[in-house]
Parts: sequence; structure tokens; C-alpha cells
Amino acid sequence: MKRLGRARIAVFAMAIVMLSAAIQYFGAAGRWDIGICDWLNQRESVTNKKIYIIGIDDKALGQYGPVNTWSRDIPAKLVEILNADSSARPAVIGLDVIYSERTDDEADNHFANACREAGNVVVARSFSFKEMPGRGEGGKITYNPYHVDYVIEPYESLCASAARGYANTTVDADGYVRQAMAYIDYEGERAYSFSSQIYKTYQESRGQQALFPGTYGDGNRFYFTYSGKPGGYNTVSMADVLDGSIDAGIFQGAIVLVGAYAVGMQDSYAPAISHNSQMYGVEIHANIIEALLEGKTQTPFSPVIYALFSGVLCGLFFLAAHKLRMMFSGMLLIFLAALDIVFARVMYQRGSIVPIALLPIMLAAIYLARVAWGYLEEIMRRRRVVNVFKQYVAPQVVDKISKDKDFELALGGENRHIAVLFVDIRGFTTMSENMQPEEVVEILNEYLTLATKSIFDNGGTLDKFVGDAAMAVFNAPFELDDYIFRAVCTAWDMRAGADALADKFEKRFGESVAFGIGLNCGDAVVGNIGCEFRMDYTAIGDTVNTAARLESNAGRGQILISEEVYEAVKGRVGVTPIGEIPLKGKSKGVFVYQLVEVKE
Repeated sequence: MKRLGRARIAVFAMAIVMLSAAIQYFGAAGRWDIGICDWLNQRESVTNKKIYIIGIDDKALGQYGPVNTWSRDIPAKLVEILNADSSARPAVIGLDVIYSERTDDEADNHFANACREAGNVVVARSFSFKEMPGRGEGGKITYNPYHVDYVIEPYESLCASAARGYANTTVDADGYVRQAMAYIDYEGERAYSFSSQIYKTYQESRGQQALFPGTYGDGNRFYFTYSGKPGGYNTVSMADVLDGSIDAGIFQGAIVLVGAYAVGMQDSYAPAISHNSQMYGVEIHANIIEALLEGKTQTPFSPVIYALFSGVLCGLFFLAAHKLRMMFSGMLLIFLAALDIVFARVMYQRGSIVPIALLPIMLAAIYLARVAWGYLEEIMRRRRVVNVFKQYVAPQVVDKISKDKDFELALGGENRHIAVLFVDIRGFTTMSENMQPEEVVEILNEYLTLATKSIFDNGGTLDKFVGDAAMAVFNAPFELDDYIFRAVCTAWDMRAGADALADKFEKRFGESVAFGIGLNCGDAVVGNIGCEFRMDYTAIGDTVNTAARLESNAGRGQILISEEVYEAVKGRVGVTPIGEIPLKGKSKGVFVYQLVEVKE
């Protein structure tokens, strides 16, 4: 049985390992995970002082009008002002505006020439992506969501005068921006994103190599950690730079981003660092660039490895929960959930994003299932105990105890009026001397089974077996209607059944036995008798002693009842008066009747 139990537990554990691994692999709680990841890791910090934003804000729009009406002389003038002092110019200028159409040739050329002469300008372009099917390893059909359908480029002379980067913003399914693209191989060349191109240009200006983080997916994506919330970077109005209100020398060696900074320009998104606010696209580029500079980028941890790890952990937790108490299992659950959060936090800081929410949920589900199973086992155990208890006490009494939530036996006993029946097998000792032990046990069991059934059928409580004798109590531990007559009926049923058994064993063994029964009623102390670690529910007192003495005086097949019993059932039974007989231990004799008939 133990081997079967262990095998069953092992099968359950393996099933949990596989199921947990499958759930984790397919990322059932992916959206919860990334939201919790934002809450744990996206924290505002001190932003890079070498990143500035020149905002095309309401002040600039009020002074120069809508951006689409501006002459290209305006951005040209901005580039010239920023690069006027060759010893104090920015390291890179990123223009987050797509100048795709030609306007005035002279102004367009002025802008292109200014960018060419500066040599530190990055302009924006836009890719339009379209999901396209393709062939992966083994000929498997895959779908690339980052196939370039068409490109919106700056006008031709500007393309030749400045570096370009595609300014597309990657928005996740939940509407928040927490990913960026590094580059895409397009028409045989590597096309960098706007942020990546600015980072690359900045590193080259310092004589350093641009080291891009690990990426994943067809779009060479990566997650990034925000450094600043909306308004977190040093920002000045473009109008103030153009009219000389701000000294361009403050941008020396810095990264300068120029972009929309007004609500009406409709270039804002929901950042992962602040779910209840909007952030301008140029600020998102600033955060991405800082993440690239400081190595605050992440890629998803291997889903296969983490799924296997989670599955094994869930299986081990199931085995531990099966062995440990519920309290310790709960403590282990809390510890593992906390460890999962710490592990996710450490891995995030090391550049890997691991799921957070699903593992504690699965562990909690295993724990709750274990609790439920424990309760079910307890219910089943109690049911088995009740069924066993019914072999000792009247089934209806057991049912009442099991259903009565307020039931409690009085410790030390209570005084109660009861009927007491003693029954003993006459001739059993003599017969057993001439028979095999197995035959003796068979006969004894048959007679005691008859006695027990008769007691239970009439609602009595089987108090105890004493060798080949038995004691039964009626009207305890619960009130029982007409309990004295029930006791009389029990005795009559015993005698009737004993006659049939006597014939059966006479034929088999040439020997027969019969019952001797004594019955009395009266007050007695009923309750738990014994000590704290071993007690019996029984009845004690003169009423009980008298019933025992009546039984010892009863002959084969004889039922002796006291006068108190006869008075209680008079008219419903037929008796033969025996008269007053002395009983051992009693100073006065007791008037006794022999039961010869039960009329009802």
C-alpha cells in the first residue's frame, strides 16, 4: 500500500511538473508579468545631464506657427546656432521631425548644407511595417511582423547631408512603451533606429565603439529601463534657443534632441514608468539613449529554461506540501514567492526579464489544492471513523453525534434514568474446552453479532464486551423514546435469534449454547469514566449492578427483569413472577420476573 501511495504521489508530481512547465512556457500571465515588472523595476532616477531636449513647444508654435508651415531656414538656423562655436558644440543633434517633402529650394538647400557642414546631425525617417510570411528552420512557416512595406525618407539632399534613423515607437499590446528596436537589415544595409543612430554617433564622437545590447525577435528589439518620468530631462524651448535667450554653450558635448513638446502635435505615448501619464516621443528617445549608454536594457529570459525550472520547482513544492504541515507549507509558499520576486529583480538588473506573476500563482494553486485535498482526506477519515464507530455504538446514535455540532459529553458523567441490559452466553466455557480455538471464535462471533444487531436495531448503545458477555445502555448518551420497552424488545430479539443459532451449532458441532439476560432500569451516572488519556463512555451505579446480578442469576434462554422494568412495560409483555430473590451485594432481595412474551 505504501508503494502504491508513493507511486501515486510521484505520478502527481510529474504531472504537476509538466503542466506547470507548459503553462509557464505559453505565458498565460504574460500581461500581468510585464505590468508587475514595470512596478518593480521602472523607477525614476537621476537623468543624464548630457542629454538635453529642445522642445517645439507652445511658445515656439505661438512664435513661428504650425510646424508644417515653417521654412527650412528655421531648423537650419537652429543647427547653425548650436554649432556656431566649434569648441562648444553638441556631440550629436537629433531632429525628431521627418522633413520628407521639398518646399522652397533655397531654404531646403540651406538646411541640408547646414547639416552637412555640422556633421553631427541625425534626422528622422519612418518605416511602415507589414506582417509577411516566411520560412524558418526546417521549412516551418513563420511570420515577420517587421517586414518593411515602405519608407518615408527626408528629402534627397537632406538624406545625403545627415545620418538617418527610423523614429518608429514600439507600443506593446497593453498600450505602454517599454521596448525599442536597435536596427533592421533593409535592402542590404543596416538601418538603425533613431535612438540607436544617435547613440552610435555619440559614441563615435567620443572615440568609442557603439556596443548594442542583446536583442530578440525579427525587429531586433530590447526592453529598456526608463530614467526619467515625463518632464524629467533638461528641456528648453526652441524659441529661446533661436532668439538667443539661452546660451548654446550649455549644450557642449551633449546629446541634443529636438522634437514635439506640445499636446497639439500628437506625438505622445504611455510610458511604462508612469502608467497614468503621457510622455512625448522625444522624451522616450532620450530614455532609450540613456538606457543604451548605461546598459539598462533587457531581453526575455529563455522561456524553455524558465519553464523547466518553474515546473521542477512546482513539483518539488507539491512533494514538500504533501509531507509538511499546512502552516509550514504556507510559510514555504510565502518564501518561494518572495524568492521569485528577488530572483526576477536580480535577473532584470543583469539584463534578463523573467516572468514574475505566474510562478507564485501556480504555487498558490498547488497549496490550495493540497489544502482542499487535506480537508477531503479528513472528511473521508472521519467518515471511516464514524463507520467503525457504528460497529460499537448504535448507528443512529453515531449519526446524531456526527451531525450535532453542539454535542458534548459531560466530563465526569451525568445522572440519567436509563435501562441497562446484560447478556451472557450460557454453557460457552464448557463447550470451548472440547473445541478448536477457531471454532470457539466462530461461535462467539456469531452470538456477539446477534447481540450487537439486536441492540442497534432497538436504538441502544453497546457499552462493552466482556469476554462472552455484553452490556447495553438505553437512553444514553441521548434521550430515547420508550427506552425501557426498547430494552425489553432487545432481550426478546436476542433470545429468538439464539434459538436459531443453537440449532445451527448443534448440527455442526453437537454442542449448543444459549443466552442468559438480565434487565433493569433506574438512575445511574453516565459519562466518561477513566483518566485523561484513556476513558470509556459507560454507566455506573446500583441500577447497573442490579442488572448484572439479574443476568448472573438467569438460566439458559432465560430473561430476568426487575420489578421497575415490569411496572414500566406492564400490559405490553407477558411475564412469570419468580418472586423475591437475594442478589449478591444487596442487603435486600429484589422481586424478579421472567419475560415470556412481548405482545407488541
